[in-house]
Amino acid sequence: MDRLAFIAMTGAKQLLERQAVIANNLANVSTTGYRAETHALRAAYVQGDTPPTRAFVVESTTGADFSQGPLQQTGRALDVALQGPGWIAVQLPDGSEAYTRDGSLKLNELGLLQTRDGLNVAGDAGPITVPPDNDVAIAADGTVTAVPTTNLKTQVSPIARIRLVNPDPAQLERGEDGLFRLRGGGAAAPDPSVRIASGMLEGSNVVATTAVVEMIAVARQFDVQMKALQTADANDRQAAELLSVAR
Repeated sequence: MDRLAFIAMTGAKQLLERQAVIANNLANVSTTGYRAETHALRAAYVQGDTPPTRAFVVESTTGADFSQGPLQQTGRALDVALQGPGWIAVQLPDGSEAYTRDGSLKLNELGLLQTRDGLNVAGDAGPITVPPDNDVAIAADGTVTAVPTTNLKTQVSPIARIRLVNPDPAQLERGEDGLFRLRGGGAAAPDPSVRIASGMLEGSNVVATTAVVEMIAVARQFDVQMKALQTADANDRQAAELLSVAR
């Protein structure tokens, strides 16, 4: 009876946590390059000086779904989408490196190539700066080319290459800012096999219909846990009544 009460009680609580994860995924169904969070329930025993029957359920975020999201044509020169596995490296304010698949880039007032959130896109030799009076063309291997907007349009010149990496997904962890980092810190090595498509963006890999169905399933599981908790309480009451009569 004790085990049933503990599992039902903690199971209901952790299902609420799972519902929050699903809701967060659903809220990011339109976020460029978003990777859905994955999660799982597991049983665990209560640590400490407690009866061995006391077990509970733990909801844990196991990582992310790294499957490809849908590609959307934008025609904008500074929009890039990764084709297959890989990441765009960005520099954080503290100098460390993080990774994103959101290829909606921009140029700031100093000509620095940045993400929409204002983080510098990492190049093979540091931040990428585009000279004034130049348009930008980005090749499949990440090479950034400056195209003059003046009469010298034929004098194009490569200026840098976006740092494209492809670390083992098991080595990545998501930060609170939504960016991924290597576990334990550090920077991933560039991968020349990573390819990007210019004029396109990758959408979220969250499937809205699947997320809604999962939310309904979790709600039903919550009801089952609550009924189990009520059953455990009723059984305890009946057992107490029987023991009082036996005395």
